[in-house]
Amino acid sequence: MNPPLRAPGHVCAKHTGQAASGNRVTVNDIDPTLQLRTALEAAFARDSGDAPWAVAVSGGVDSAMLAVLASHAAGNRPLYLFHVHHGLFGQADLWAEQVEQLGQALKLPVRVAHTVVDTTAGQGTEAAARQARYAALEKLAGELGVTTILLAHHLGDQAETVLLRLLRGTGPTGLAAMAAETRRNGIRYVRPWLEADRALIIDAARRYGDATGWRAATDPSNADPRYTRAAVRTLLAPSLDTRWPGWRAILARHARLTAQASVLLDEVARADFAKLDPSEDASSFSLAAWRELDAVHQAHVLRHWFDRNGLRMPTEARLEALVRQLRQLHQLGHDRQMLFDHAQARVRCVQGRVLLEPRPAGRSGGAGRRSPATR
Repeated sequence: MNPPLRAPGHVCAKHTGQAASGNRVTVNDIDPTLQLRTALEAAFARDSGDAPWAVAVSGGVDSAMLAVLASHAAGNRPLYLFHVHHGLFGQADLWAEQVEQLGQALKLPVRVAHTVVDTTAGQGTEAAARQARYAALEKLAGELGVTTILLAHHLGDQAETVLLRLLRGTGPTGLAAMAAETRRNGIRYVRPWLEADRALIIDAARRYGDATGWRAATDPSNADPRYTRAAVRTLLAPSLDTRWPGWRAILARHARLTAQASVLLDEVARADFAKLDPSEDASSFSLAAWRELDAVHQAHVLRHWFDRNGLRMPTEARLEALVRQLRQLHQLGHDRQMLFDHAQARVRCVQGRVLLEPRPAGRSGGAGRRSPATR
């Protein structure tokens, strides 16, 4: 028998966690197909330890339902609700209050992290907010010993990510989009609903709201086409829904297949790099050995080298320029000065070895070291 799920109090009214009939709300009432709960239970089952987990909760429909159902699926495992207060919108305090109320109703501890989004770094508000959010989540996790954070990304989010990255010209790794499980700075991020249709989540929220009076917070940026992802949702998605109603599942399938191909490509790159007499810290390799590779492998192993050293990928034009310089060194001789600046690093060739070193202080590095979670 399913234990009851208590309802969070709405900001304008107090609720007891009971439906209008007086009966407690159960998991089956919210998720009659059991698809959402089953995915969550499978995620918890893969961790045999007893370290606490957390749910990243914005207060919106998706993350709130993840919190509600995770409170049941977690069993005896300690579970926190993490909320990041960006301060970007006037409703930010209200959202934090709603998450606090949700935690009280579910009898789960809530931790709210206030963070400042740096919009001056030239990466855009969305990217800056994402970076600040992950940093805040990881700080909370470190303080509380949390090893795993649940994220509420679903099938629609995955499809949007593929589409956005395709339009930005990303390579195979980027087109693999979001992984069901990733690690970043010692924290495991799990997306149990990555293959779940959002309609299931919306239906669960409707059922929960009808029974308890609960309503999700609304983020105005989700419908504001000035933001890139919102532009996809408001401008592109309606047309795609009309012409190709299954486009989300198709793009999500593309992401899965590309992720599999990326694993093979990574294995090839690792094998090629191992042939280059790399240094122990992978910061340098033999130019002569690199020249033994064909053109495609030469470029591919350089991408692997940058990635292995935590650097963002250069543009195609910049990578071609680096390949050209390295090939010309064969004719110009190793005594000719060769410098290639990228992000926070400088590529040089010294005594037949291609090496990475920090760029001199004060030089503009453009895009910096990349975050593992944004690959």
